Amino acid sequence: MVGRVAWLDDAPGATRPDPREGAEHPMRKVTKQVAVDGGWDEERRRKVAELFDSMAADWTANHDSVERRASITDALTRGGVRGGRVVELGSGSGMGTRQLAERFDDVVALDLSLQMLLHASGIAGARVQGDSAALPLRTDSADTLVLVNMLLFPGELDRVLTHHGQLVWVNTSAERTPIHLMPEEVVEALPGKWTAAAGRAGTGLWCVASRLS
Repeated sequence: MVGRVAWLDDAPGATRPDPREGAEHPMRKVTKQVAVDGGWDEERRRKVAELFDSMAADWTANHDSVERRASITDALTRGGVRGGRVVELGSGSGMGTRQLAERFDDVVALDLSLQMLLHASGIAGARVQGDSAALPLRTDSADTLVLVNMLLFPGELDRVLTHHGQLVWVNTSAERTPIHLMPEEVVEALPGKWTAAAGRAGTGLWCVASRLS
């Protein structure tokens, strides 16, 4: 059973792209396969790691902007994120990690790409190379999981989140984001009962889903 998604008013200055934009990007199909059908294997893992390794050196310069960071800030501000032990999956070169570290004391950054982690300079806290399909985390060990433009692995998220844990899902370019799911699709894919708030800010959209007891 799934809970409802309550959409908040758009933040001032938020943009709304044509929802068809980005639909043909090859990562869009991969994202839905992974979230719904468990479409992840060693070959796909290797290709994704190599892809992001190859882009790591220029990732921050090409992807970090005030407009993209706005959706992360808005999710943390209006989404009611409680914090605790915060683990960012697919942390990349640290755009989201820096914002998390400003708000929470216990932040772990995890990414499949070693090169992305090596280029994440100026970040306090642990940086871990790992596959989110088989997280190197104990069951019930994370209070908050943060995914910014990241693939969704529902079973592992369900395993490592605490009983009242939260999932923060952000697409910094909204429907244009290659790795994209709408908030309703995120909540639908998660095992168990959830409720969620969603909104738009800057160029992106976000969802904060809270597990229901």
